[in-house]
Amino acid sequence: MRKTRLVLVDDSLFFRTFLTQKISVERSFEIVGSFADPVEAVGHIPLLRPDVMIVDMEMPKMRGNEFIRKVLPRNPNVKALVISSLSGNVFDAMQAGAIDFIAKPNSRSNFDEAQFIEEVIQKIKIAAIAHTHTQEDYAKARPEAPLRPEPAAPSRPTSLSAVSSKSIIAIGASTGGTEAILEVIKHFPANSPGVVIVQHMPPVFTKMYAERCDKMCKMSVKEAKNGERVNRGTILIAPGGDRQMYLRQDSGGYYVYLVDGPKVSGHCPSIDVLFESVAKVAGKNAVGVLLTGMGADGAKGLLAMKRNGAHTIGQDEESCVVYGMPMEAYEMGAVSQQLALSTISGAVLRKFK
Repeated sequence: MRKTRLVLVDDSLFFRTFLTQKISVERSFEIVGSFADPVEAVGHIPLLRPDVMIVDMEMPKMRGNEFIRKVLPRNPNVKALVISSLSGNVFDAMQAGAIDFIAKPNSRSNFDEAQFIEEVIQKIKIAAIAHTHTQEDYAKARPEAPLRPEPAAPSRPTSLSAVSSKSIIAIGASTGGTEAILEVIKHFPANSPGVVIVQHMPPVFTKMYAERCDKMCKMSVKEAKNGERVNRGTILIAPGGDRQMYLRQDSGGYYVYLVDGPKVSGHCPSIDVLFESVAKVAGKNAVGVLLTGMGADGAKGLLAMKRNGAHTIGQDEESCVVYGMPMEAYEMGAVSQQLALSTISGAVLRKFK
């Protein structure tokens, strides 16, 4: 059996040693290089031919996102996985083509070592089989869309005549989803129906991600708070952690309900939980979108939405980083339309015109 070749790039000798010892127990892995200096590592990547690079974000001579931008274009078969302390720079690494990221343990706090190593091993395996897509790729697929759109001059709002107070959009994603979600929502006009999102992500990073998206979107994007209203022009992202997010409705309209709960479909928050609640509350007034990710979370929920009259969209294999969740949904008949990522935003908006 061919082993997955790994390279570690982290300025901390302690962390590189720790990681080497812990992941070496996985017999399908082979660590072929370990570097404290990212500048030195750049020249060794073509010689070592790793399948996956594990990259720190904050290093003295070169940040992880800069390192990834230098390496990936010249080595298209190499996949990058980021392990980072709390930093919004991880999303720059995702934009550069990194497959996923993991929160680095804080030495000042207790952490579950076994759970952390299990997550690292699982994400290495996913990265090894994933497809690399960058925002540059998405811009090429949609040439009229700039990578970082400048604020537009005031103009007449896009006509969305079929939007009602009951209209809502629900989106779910996992591996590769940070850039895929952004590629969808950045094209929504400011008067779009409210949007609720679950993106599998560690706690705290969801707030950073929402703030990043808010700067790049016409709609207002924020991390959801319990009881917050799902208003037109607003996107709410479920906070990472131990709470599930449900859609609820009262006389004032839709709102989100966050409650502590066990993992569902392997995740908390779970896309299935959100989608199933949207199916019950919004029915035919909703559009559901399931994007790239490993596993099956969201497939059953998307099927529930379709059965209750919602229009459902699944991302196609070619444009996915990992064609797992959308494939599961497609195979069980949950997908009304299977589309390339660059066409999904337009398809969603057409349901409200």
